[in-house]
Amino acid sequence: MFASIQNAAQNFQHDWLSSVSTVDEDSRFELKYRLTYFQYLKVRNAIRPYMVPDAYTQRALANRYLVRSLYFDTSDYRAYEQKMSGDCDRVKFRLRTYDIESAATNPIRVELKLRQGNLMVKKSVFVPTEEYQHFMEHRHWKDLQDPITTEFERQSLTQGLIPVILVEYDREGYQTKFKSDLRITFDHRVRSAHARTLFPAHVFFQMLMPRSVVLEIKFKDSLPLWLGRLVREQGLKVIANSKYTQGLQIARHDLYHPEQVILVR
Repeated sequence: MFASIQNAAQNFQHDWLSSVSTVDEDSRFELKYRLTYFQYLKVRNAIRPYMVPDAYTQRALANRYLVRSLYFDTSDYRAYEQKMSGDCDRVKFRLRTYDIESAATNPIRVELKLRQGNLMVKKSVFVPTEEYQHFMEHRHWKDLQDPITTEFERQSLTQGLIPVILVEYDREGYQTKFKSDLRITFDHRVRSAHARTLFPAHVFFQMLMPRSVVLEIKFKDSLPLWLGRLVREQGLKVIANSKYTQGLQIARHDLYHPEQVILVR
């Protein structure tokens, strides 16, 4: 049932990972946790001796910046079913924007994201708005030939991918004070809507977890000792927290999966 998506994942993995045996510059480990608001305050205060707000957070109103993503899947939601069944090698295809106020001039981020357990490999490139508009209308980039947009277009055509869900949230990001690739983000007010474009004229968002904050810890090698200690002291447990699958379940109540449980292997 999931053969086409699994083949896409394998091909993607072969194309991007065959030349490396360890984590490359585009790869990282991601750990996700779901926090109550009180836990969020405690964790945020605890990381402040080691972390500072990143440049995007510092510039943003209320120190939180918008992240909006348009996810692609097949018409029968194979990627969704693959995720719900716990398949390890998964590829996400999405278009992302960080600014909906200046949509006409705002560049769009094209992303292909492969997950292998807790290891994430993400390839992305920014494209002009006119290229995004041309792709959405013709499923073809007008004047782009880089590997990422080429692969995105190829998979869209061969797998029959279409835009299925819009997910957005307000992100609060932190970077380390020290020389490290560690990054921590808090995602607030995660919400989703059924949409076919990044910028729908009329959209109705529904909240995924109204009283929760999603904590993501991203690193290349290993967790710092202070952060591992913080996770243990706060009793945090790693969870499967796919914004795509949760957003789809909220926005599309017609989709059903036994017990609504995500199996993790």
